[in-house]
Amino acid sequence: LGMFSELKFPVPWGHVAAKAWGPLEGHPVLCLHGWLDNANTFNKLIPLLPSGCYYVAMDFSGHGLSSHRPAGCAYHFLDYVTDVRRVAAALQWRRFTLMGHSMGGAVAGMFCFLYPEMVDKLILLESLGFLLAPEDTEAWLKSKRRVIDRLLSLEAKQQTLKARSPEAALQRLLEANSHLTAEGGAILLQRGATETPIG
Repeated sequence: LGMFSELKFPVPWGHVAAKAWGPLEGHPVLCLHGWLDNANTFNKLIPLLPSGCYYVAMDFSGHGLSSHRPAGCAYHFLDYVTDVRRVAAALQWRRFTLMGHSMGGAVAGMFCFLYPEMVDKLILLESLGFLLAPEDTEAWLKSKRRVIDRLLSLEAKQQTLKARSPEAALQRLLEANSHLTAEGGAILLQRGATETPIG
């Protein structure tokens, strides 16, 4: 397992980088590094692990060879969880093992909590995983999972740009905002719509 390959997954602000070891058809294992580390944190460990697995160690956004988030954007914990969701989708992994070190273990724990159906095993290295007060569990689970799922489906939709005539755009705006008058909608659209080559 000494040999590895470099991977790159497109995201809206650039790409998430990763490195992979082992056979493509092997059991999938996603490896998450700790705070201010990167995928190379697993260089010495992976060769010692079972050779039948396909190990992918990703660089979180702003770490290693992954793109930084735009200047002025904070690095929130849930965004790291979303990065994991994006990489799993790009790899077309429906169920996989998560191995996390330190902060990566906390991200892995939170991912397991939000998407238990996607994770078959959780391996934590120097990490407590993710702990939440029992009374907060249900509400937290629902809201955070909805946030991530909505964001990713919105981004998928934006790949296919729609153009509307000014009249159709106004109609759409008024349907979505019942309190708006046609005049108010037209005023907002002057500055809120962009003309593209297709309309």
